[in-house]
Amino acid sequence: MFDRRGFLQVALAASAFAAPGTLGRAAVAQAITQDELLRFDPVGQVTLLHFTDIHAQLAPIYFREPATNIGVGKFRGLPPHVTGQAMLDMFGIRGGTPEAYALSSQDFTALGREYGRVGGLDRMATLIKAIRAERPANTILLDGGDTWQGSYSALKTGGADMVTAMNALGVEAMTAHWEFTYGADRVRELIDMLDFPFLAGNVRDTDWEEPVFDSTKMFERAGVKIAVIGQAFPYTPIANPRYLIPDWTFGIQENLVRGHVAAARKAGADLVVMLSHNGFDVDRKLASRIKGIDVILTAHTHDAVPRPVVVDGTLLVASGSHGKFLSRLDIEVKGKRIVNFRYRLIPIFADAITPDPDMAKVIGDLRAPYEAELNRVLGQTETLLVRRGSFGGTFDELICQALLEERDAQISLSPGFRWGACLLPGQDIRVEDLYNQTAITYPSAYRSEFTGEFLKVVLEDVADNLFNPDPYYQQGGDMVRTGNLGYAIDVSKPIGARISDMHLLDSGERIDAAKNYTVAGWASVNEGTEGPPIYDVVSRYIERHKTVRIEANNSIKVSGV
Repeated sequence: MFDRRGFLQVALAASAFAAPGTLGRAAVAQAITQDELLRFDPVGQVTLLHFTDIHAQLAPIYFREPATNIGVGKFRGLPPHVTGQAMLDMFGIRGGTPEAYALSSQDFTALGREYGRVGGLDRMATLIKAIRAERPANTILLDGGDTWQGSYSALKTGGADMVTAMNALGVEAMTAHWEFTYGADRVRELIDMLDFPFLAGNVRDTDWEEPVFDSTKMFERAGVKIAVIGQAFPYTPIANPRYLIPDWTFGIQENLVRGHVAAARKAGADLVVMLSHNGFDVDRKLASRIKGIDVILTAHTHDAVPRPVVVDGTLLVASGSHGKFLSRLDIEVKGKRIVNFRYRLIPIFADAITPDPDMAKVIGDLRAPYEAELNRVLGQTETLLVRRGSFGGTFDELICQALLEERDAQISLSPGFRWGACLLPGQDIRVEDLYNQTAITYPSAYRSEFTGEFLKVVLEDVADNLFNPDPYYQQGGDMVRTGNLGYAIDVSKPIGARISDMHLLDSGERIDAAKNYTVAGWASVNEGTEGPPIYDVVSRYIERHKTVRIEANNSIKVSGV
């Protein structure tokens, strides 16, 4: 960690996302060049490259940052809980620029048409190879997890396509979350295929509480010894099906983390890096309680923050999601402390970067068996389809409408997953686009009877996962999406008191606690859930309607913000 006296020097050394005016609209898209994206004045002995939450996206996509990302308690109004124009104002980013397109929801459709798709592992490979060539003895490439899940080909190969891609990219360590949804046996098979360590020091077996995976990997770069400590998502058995990993326990495990840090220092580490999938606010709290961690490369909550957040001398780096960004953090270490650093969150503008031919071939080979089905057109959208937002996304609205109609239900529920690419108005909806929203190993679309009382319990429980003022009780994700169900929520209230005014949208009928309602949903964590796969349900709906027009859901009334 760097000392407090050196804080001003370090803060001034930290670069912004890009220098003000570097990529102004006057120069339009041609100003976004590969050289510009790579421009960086190196410092120190160590270069950390970090990406996370790719969710199996091999090819370029559109991806919009959330229009709402509500923070509570003492983190209210702090990054990453600042969105839209407020976010641009906070970081001094002009509207209409490539920076604004990458980091904000403002004018997304227009800017998407102007600046194009983002991501693509062949483009990321180009940047990584260039930085490694510049800093061959200094660089470490780290993957924050949620890599093996989220696409058609990943689902069909049980995550193997992404293992092949990450080996080709030259990743040097990873941690995990959605990886565990392939089940314990498959996870072990995939780990055996990796060319690098799988770090998850907070995972223990249920019988003897012994470690299941390694916690730490030691590296040396330019004479600096670096310990990378892996932390898997703490709430995996709650947020995802427990039956897939019945013999493993997770949790934040503060004492274990302290032990890993102490062991790393005892082994001679000059720099301690946590490769974390805790989520931003969990890591912000953890950094305030555990000393000795220099850098936390945070993940899970998909936040893209253009500068590191400093918490009691620990740098928190948030690198976005879906392969949209690559973080570069250069660090100078003296006397086992950071004395200087420089950072850039590099947006991967697909049209501006020459695809790496080796990675392009790997991706082409991985996708070739599925190419015809991936590109099969189901229909077309007249409106922007997005997922992200604290209370709603239009792609989830589409899923909810399909559940109502295809499963003949009064109410539908769709999880507030944060993964899933976007479609601009006028784009075709292909099979690949649908699987980018629904590719999970427990996809059954159930149809059940819920009492009004139980419906409220469901909403209250999810709301507490998001808005509990103590980050250690937050599990990430967005609020469950609802079809034909409106309600009011006061995020400042305690659990049990946040949700009110529940009503059916088609009739205006108030939800009766004692009455039964037919509810359709998907992604239940309960073993034995029955129903057709959600991707088949939504496919039938789109193919029958041909063209969809989905407006934002304005039926949820939010207060306490």
